[in-house]
Amino acid sequence: MFRLLDHLEEWLVMFLMGAATTIIFVAVMHRYASGLAIPGVQDWLLTLHFGWAQELCIIMFVWMAKFGAAYGVRTGIHVGVDVLINRMKDSLRSKFIIFGLLAGALFTSIIGTLGWVFVWENGMHYAVFNAVGMAGDSLYEGPTTPDLEMPTWIVYCAVPIGSYLMCFRFLQVCVSFVRTGELPHHDHGHVDGLEEELPAPGTEDRVFRMQDDMHPLQPSDSDNDKPRSGDRK
Repeated sequence: MFRLLDHLEEWLVMFLMGAATTIIFVAVMHRYASGLAIPGVQDWLLTLHFGWAQELCIIMFVWMAKFGAAYGVRTGIHVGVDVLINRMKDSLRSKFIIFGLLAGALFTSIIGTLGWVFVWENGMHYAVFNAVGMAGDSLYEGPTTPDLEMPTWIVYCAVPIGSYLMCFRFLQVCVSFVRTGELPHHDHGHVDGLEEELPAPGTEDRVFRMQDDMHPLQPSDSDNDKPRSGDRK
């Protein structure tokens, strides 16, 4: 179960991003292809309606943002000001870190609970009671989206679900920190799928760096014959 949760955000964000990209691509191609005077094909394309594509993609990006926030907590990608905390003694530093993680869990749990109440009163209670045959005239059906005519409570479910998932990640990171004393760390300079190339054996001294210590520079063979600073003449 926990192994499934370890990569839940990546799978959801990957699916939503892929689906949104596909929908946008198809909608754009449909818009341009509909303007081409192709007998038969143009008439058929004009019968297709993609006015809902933009609204659906906006909803999907909102859900992506909430799941991405939970992913950021789990991987330590969120930016934090920890200059003062890192200067503290280890014992005091650990207490502040635990306090910060628990505060994050408390905040996200409150947002999740308030979001759940809003979703429930915005039409979810009508949908649930109507599904079990208990819906009455006094229940509020709730609004729908303009293009998809989807109940808005489904869209707003991103708030409680994403917030509760963030709360779980805060608690997960807190438990891991208590056990190991380490926090998740994300290297912003690392790109997945790209491995840093190491210099060939025997040529390590030929690799120089610029003044910013960020750009590796491989000199040409003619440069090797030039005297270097510090070399004995």
